[in-house]
Amino acid sequence: MSFEIISEFEKSISEFFGSPYAVAVDSCTHGIELCLRYTKETKISVPKRTYLSVPFLAEKMGLEREWRDEEWEDYYTLNYGDKRIIDAAVLWKKNSYIPNTFMCLSFQYQKHLSLGRGGIILLDNEDDFISLKKMSYDGRLPNIPWRDQNIDTIGFHYYMTPETAKLGLEKLQHAIDTPPKKWVVTDWPDLTQMDIFNK
Repeated sequence: MSFEIISEFEKSISEFFGSPYAVAVDSCTHGIELCLRYTKETKISVPKRTYLSVPFLAEKMGLEREWRDEEWEDYYTLNYGDKRIIDAAVLWKKNSYIPNTFMCLSFQYQKHLSLGRGGIILLDNEDDFISLKKMSYDGRLPNIPWRDQNIDTIGFHYYMTPETAKLGLEKLQHAIDTPPKKWVVTDWPDLTQMDIFNK
């Protein structure tokens, strides 16, 4: 199966959310990680109520982690840099992209567009798109044999598979036509009460 179907999926999602570009990845958390690496963040600020994998990135990447109390809705910001990195895992709203940000969405099985696994980074800069695309795919660009490329950036094995993108395109119209679940912050426990975050 061709990687062209991934480009088609990226284009369809970016059109729905209103972003000029989108990078499909294998999970929202990996999308956030790529953005943190790309912007060279040294610290993340995480709401106490969110999914476990996000604050775990601090340990994985050697970042300082700050907890905050926040009654967030649909999305929240993770950094203080010029280019905000946003965890928008539960967001599903047409034309909701925020300019000059990296917005990371989830297609995990509980999410509105349920693909079992997968995510996407919404963004508005072509250079950032190319760089993050390469980072998500072992430092290479798709549809060109890697042996024919001069790899110039470190890459990670975080790309979305063509099979997942195909499923996304098949389910996309139903997701667009169906009202999404309204998540509330108490859908997640207070992570600061868990032993793993108190060692």
